[in-house]
Amino acid sequence: MQLNEQNTSTEASIIQHFRSGGDKLAAETAVLDAVIRDIVIHGKKVTSKAIILYLIAELESTTDMVELDILRSALEIVVGKTPDDEGF
Repeated sequence: MQLNEQNTSTEASIIQHFRSGGDKLAAETAVLDAVIRDIVIHGKKVTSKAIILYLIAELESTTDMVELDILRSALEIVVGKTPDDEGF
């Protein structure tokens, strides 16, 4: 599997994980949808790295405790579903 194909399947796996969480991950899914939409609107490619960087930026600029918990949870899921960069 080429690197580009691996990245695409990783992003699809992340999205599927969020959407399969049902009500339990509803807030995180809404955040992920907004992040992906914003990345696309800005003409950038949706990658795990782009999602992670966006979530970190949001964490750094948010003071609302509930939103911080949702962002942190979403980030943990994305990082947990993203393979390590072994061999690079």
